[in-house]
Amino acid sequence: MSLPPLVEPAADLSVEEVRRYSRHLIIPDVGMAGQKRLKNAKVLAVGAGGLGSPVLMYLAAAGVGTLGVVDFDVVDESNLQRQIIHGQSDIGRSKAESARDSIKEINPYVDVRLHTDRLDSGNVMEIFADYDLIVDGTDNFATRYLVNDACVLLDKPYVWGSIFRFDGQVSVFWDSHGPNYRDLYPVPPPPGMVPSCAEGGVLGVLCATIGATQATEAIKLITGIGETLLGRLMIYDALEMTWRTIKVRKDPNADPITELIDYDLFCGTVSDEASEAARGSTITVGELKDMIDAGKDFYLVDVREPNEYEILSIPGSVLIPKDRILRGEALAELPHDKPIVLHCKSGARSAEALAAVKAAGFSDAVHVQGGVLAWQSQIDPSLPTY
Repeated sequence: MSLPPLVEPAADLSVEEVRRYSRHLIIPDVGMAGQKRLKNAKVLAVGAGGLGSPVLMYLAAAGVGTLGVVDFDVVDESNLQRQIIHGQSDIGRSKAESARDSIKEINPYVDVRLHTDRLDSGNVMEIFADYDLIVDGTDNFATRYLVNDACVLLDKPYVWGSIFRFDGQVSVFWDSHGPNYRDLYPVPPPPGMVPSCAEGGVLGVLCATIGATQATEAIKLITGIGETLLGRLMIYDALEMTWRTIKVRKDPNADPITELIDYDLFCGTVSDEASEAARGSTITVGELKDMIDAGKDFYLVDVREPNEYEILSIPGSVLIPKDRILRGEALAELPHDKPIVLHCKSGARSAEALAAVKAAGFSDAVHVQGGVLAWQSQIDPSLPTY
């Protein structure tokens, strides 16, 4: 959908800016007016991770005058495979501060504003209010719905992107001009149904493809050129190297968004069944280590995927992926004559598996809080992590 320019042009460009942006200026569709609009624009990137990295770097290079960065996390070594705004020397640093330094190295004319608190219903309206455009690069449903609802209430457009393994999605949402995120996804998927990138992985260069597409849409919205993705969802398959487009329309029967809600409760981290099953049936990695050291006879089940199991595993564990348990096909493999202990990467998937196992009659089954990440950090730091 073609839209008018989002912001008014700045008063002028300096001689240095004209030199820097000359390749933009000689594009008729951009020109001096378009570049002045970029200079006057204020864009907020929610997340300085896989998608936020190329978004921030390309928008900085393009001359967006003000870039905001929302991220409360710190740089981890596992981020460097895809989060190219950070480097080896940034490990342990604030992602927002690391991103700021990279942006300044790319373009010293950009005003970078940092927001290092966790984005939530209490601060999102105040943070978003100062920006013309939001770019969402988050990887969890609770924050996606939070971003959407805040943008609807503030009447702001935002560019959304999503990545997983080899697949990506991109769209533009602006409720007063077209659909919003809830028109595409009215309700979140059941807890545990869709694995995160931390659980399922992501091809590093996929972030560049989707993030660059998001940056392109942001530039088009700011300058008012081209046809935006408002009303369209672009789906990218890196393995097949294909793009396909799906039309997205407003739902005329959808309830209006009138206030922010508890998004963690709305999306849920684990299902009610999993929460109930885990209540009173959760052990720590310290307790698991004591059981192993005491020679207790129990059946330790790792419910992750085979490729995760190859990275690291708890000694003595048997791999039975969660989906096989939930489908019921693996229940016959579980012994009835010894206690069953389930674990995963961090505890969410094992809680879901625990609910299914208990429902099948294994009433004394338990799961391990924190999973292999807790085992690596608290019991055996020599193991790798991911």
